[in-house]
Amino acid sequence: MKQSLRIVLASGCALMTLGTATAFAQEWQPDRPINLIVPWGAGGSTDQVTRVTAPILAEALGVEVVVVNQPGASGAIGTQEVLNAPRDGYTWTANAIANNATYSVTGLLEDTNIDDWHIYLSVANVPVVSVPADSQFEDFGQLLEAFKSDAGRGISVATAGVTSSGGTAIAALSDAADGFDYNMITYDGGGPAAIATASGEAMVTTQLAVEQTELIRGGRLKALAVLSDKPLDLDGVDPIPPVTNWLPDMPLAPDYFGIFIPAGVPDEVIATMDKIWAEQVMNSEEIKTYAENFGAVFAPSYGEEARALAMPVVILEACSSVERGEAVNDPSTIGIDCETRTEVGM
Repeated sequence: MKQSLRIVLASGCALMTLGTATAFAQEWQPDRPINLIVPWGAGGSTDQVTRVTAPILAEALGVEVVVVNQPGASGAIGTQEVLNAPRDGYTWTANAIANNATYSVTGLLEDTNIDDWHIYLSVANVPVVSVPADSQFEDFGQLLEAFKSDAGRGISVATAGVTSSGGTAIAALSDAADGFDYNMITYDGGGPAAIATASGEAMVTTQLAVEQTELIRGGRLKALAVLSDKPLDLDGVDPIPPVTNWLPDMPLAPDYFGIFIPAGVPDEVIATMDKIWAEQVMNSEEIKTYAENFGAVFAPSYGEEARALAMPVVILEACSSVERGEAVNDPSTIGIDCETRTEVGM
């Protein structure tokens, strides 16, 4: 991988984590297309990696995997559609796992948590703070000072919504800087938010690197910082400095993306998907190439390993929403103790 950003991924034996029921279930042979709902607009981070992954799954299953964009309510509308669908294995979703795990904390969905999903992760993504190419801000320090000044509340930030990666990123930046105001402008996806910023509709975007890469390479966006403790290298542009150069104590956690199947589907669906993920996705050159070209980290996993990898960002986002006064339900309702920042039994 050409980028200098490195995320230490937990080692695990994913092939050893299959439950007894799925380990001995017969192979699933779907007889009609599978509906894969992306609850965000076209061109965003979820949409991008899903459209790279779907053909791999379709070839392995022998049926079409139809990607359907159904944006709205920070991904909650499309996610609810999947939860409402018959649990027959023919309706899946794709997202950042932290969204699916914390929708009930933010009140966008009720009575749902990470264990309502079989988790299949493909990449980890990082937000980047960028401004239009002709912006007055030349580095993140200048932007940070502007945010912290009286003029900060007038700085417009384009995101895909409060619970999107960009929305949580700007909120986390404000938290780390002891609080500043801003004017969030919401779009149907991270791609549209990045394009809007490049066009001058907003002064800043904090969406993911994968949603901004082509605009940065094309000179339409100026990247000021990556939300990481290491720089991000993208071919054709100068390394993007880490936000810890300015906010050294900012909490950071990898943001994992993938495909999720609702709990309650037949065992053979999960057994088959586990096998495909292990044999096809975890060795996919297509996804590796996508990650290397767009500033993501190739990080496929599934089952209990994927759940363990996801929990740090789930805990961070759930507890941060409490600190910002945005939580509708306490994270304890999904088994998270924010005093200790740990997962507890439910």
